[in-house]
Amino acid sequence: QVFTFNKVEIRVQPSLEVENGAPMAIICHADISKNTDFRLKHNFTISKDGKPVFVTVSDKEDARYEIPVARSSHTGEYGCTVRAGGKLGYRDPVYVRVVGMTKPILTADKKEALEGEVVKLRCELPEEAPPLVFFFRKTKTNSAPKIKSVPEQTQNFSEVEFYVEEGDNILQFDCFAKRQVKSGWESSQDSNQTLVTVKEPFVKPTLITKPSSNVTEGDQIRFECLTVVAQIHNIEIIIQKNRTILNSVRDKNFLNYSTVATQEDSGEYLCKVEQGAVSKTTKVNVFVSELFPKPVLSASMTNLDESKSLILSCSIKGFRGANFSIVRKSSRGDILLEKSRVFENRVNVNDTGSYTCKAEVKGIVKESEPVRINVYAPVSKPTLSVVSGSPEVILGKPLQLICHSVMGTPPIMFTFYKGDEIKKNVTNDTYATFLDEDIGLNDNGGYKCDARNNHSSGVKTSNILNVTVIVPIRDASLGSIPYGEVEVGSDTAFLCSVKEGSWPIDFKFFKKTDHEVLLHEVREYSDRTIWHKKTMKRKDTGTYYCMASNRASVNVRSHPITISVILAAWQKGVIAAFVLTAMAGAGAVALWWFLRKKKKAKGSSMEMSGSALAPNLTSEKLPRQPSDGNFYSGSGYIEDNENHMKSTDESKGPDLESAEVDYTEVEVSTLDPHRAPEQKGTETVYSEIRKTNN
Repeated sequence: QVFTFNKVEIRVQPSLEVENGAPMAIICHADISKNTDFRLKHNFTISKDGKPVFVTVSDKEDARYEIPVARSSHTGEYGCTVRAGGKLGYRDPVYVRVVGMTKPILTADKKEALEGEVVKLRCELPEEAPPLVFFFRKTKTNSAPKIKSVPEQTQNFSEVEFYVEEGDNILQFDCFAKRQVKSGWESSQDSNQTLVTVKEPFVKPTLITKPSSNVTEGDQIRFECLTVVAQIHNIEIIIQKNRTILNSVRDKNFLNYSTVATQEDSGEYLCKVEQGAVSKTTKVNVFVSELFPKPVLSASMTNLDESKSLILSCSIKGFRGANFSIVRKSSRGDILLEKSRVFENRVNVNDTGSYTCKAEVKGIVKESEPVRINVYAPVSKPTLSVVSGSPEVILGKPLQLICHSVMGTPPIMFTFYKGDEIKKNVTNDTYATFLDEDIGLNDNGGYKCDARNNHSSGVKTSNILNVTVIVPIRDASLGSIPYGEVEVGSDTAFLCSVKEGSWPIDFKFFKKTDHEVLLHEVREYSDRTIWHKKTMKRKDTGTYYCMASNRASVNVRSHPITISVILAAWQKGVIAAFVLTAMAGAGAVALWWFLRKKKKAKGSSMEMSGSALAPNLTSEKLPRQPSDGNFYSGSGYIEDNENHMKSTDESKGPDLESAEVDYTEVEVSTLDPHRAPEQKGTETVYSEIRKTNN
């Protein structure tokens, strides 16, 4: 049994576009070739938009999906898949459109409504499937409709609420629906129309002004607001001007408000009636004509010295017969000065302030514009000082000055001078500051300041302030005499100098060790100083430097110098003589040993003679031997050396412990025991010599 799929076809009856409500059929046909006539089971699956909607098994080559009544929800792409004998055949989807939608059904929860109430509407498409978008329309006479849209994803109906507004009379409601399809939007027909009759909970209020809307200042004006209500409960009446509420009442259908008219009462008045969400208003304009103009306050002087006389007078142009009063303004309220149109007073600084006058006619009080009166006390002589306290400034640093007047009515104008040049003008209450950032070497004085206010006494000038300019230390250097090498026991003069700097200058001398050691310090009214160091010692060898500073508080350090303390010439001679004496003694001992050995070889007589000679060598000085050796006998060296060392030790005393050890390399001659008297040769001998302060 061999078969094969030739093709799979989809047919739509009656066509690919179907009218809404008409019957529709999707037919899937499998065209199969067989080698023999045998029965074959076909598994048909018809899908819409990728989801199966019809499945059947048949031995026929056709499957039919019947839709008795087509709706817009049936619009979509239909595909077909056929499975048979382990083989699969399919057909690409075809797009089927159902044209049109069913007519929606609209219902309202009421047929009559009051202004401010809510009408609830329901729009339904019972034969359509979601998703859908519902549109509700509210139409009133001679107005464009108001539309609300509500999307629904899971149901085929929607509900919405409309407020009944003021002025609504007969309202007409309807709805329609839309569905989004591949080709755009599919719209339904309009629903049935529903009418709702609107009733007023109260009528628009009436606002009456008595005696009229045009009155004169001082007249009594009365406002009456009236309405007709269907239900008195929760009704409220308000009378207001601009945003100010003048009077109000609840649960009544009328409201009154009266006042004595002033010119400020001109404007628009409003009567508002509210109940729930309903609000109705009535407006009226009121004009209040002027009874008399505002008074004018005049002053003899607005700026005057203390103890001077001040005259204030109040007047109304072209009007007589008003009651006047003159007051002074205060944070605690008005202070009445005089119930008259004229006020005279001898002032002091406490009388500075704002003054007005008031005029009263027929209960109407009007107030003039305020007049500012300033009373001045003279400024005292200012004092000029440096903010830091000390009348000094470091070259290159800014200098801040302060000018202060203890007495004087503000505002006070301060003027700063540098020499005869004006540097700055400052207006303040009691003091002012000036920052001079251009300090030179010659700026050692000439600062002053002026202070003045509006008092007639004029300008007061401070004393001249002299300021010392401190030049910082620059380029310190150190030298010495002698320089470099100094003999033990000699004096050394150290000279520390600076290239620039204000006096006095503090000089300090240091020696570098593991830590800095201060050797000497001095204050000089000069740019240099000399320090004499007495009796240099070997331990004074090292590196030295000096440091200089002044009131600029900047320490300037010199380059270091190195001092080497060496032996004096006479000390070198002593060491050489001492070494040569030691060498001569060693030669004498060697000669004595050689002669003694030679005598022992000649016989016993010579042995005895040699024995007698030996003690003499240790107790007496030998005379100089006439030979080319030029050396001294050993006994003489020992005795002299012992005496010398003894005297040295006795004179040295406590300094012996601190004596230094020095090593000197010398050249000596030695004896050859096999030839006389000497043999030239070189040998290095190190002599240890203890040095003392002497």
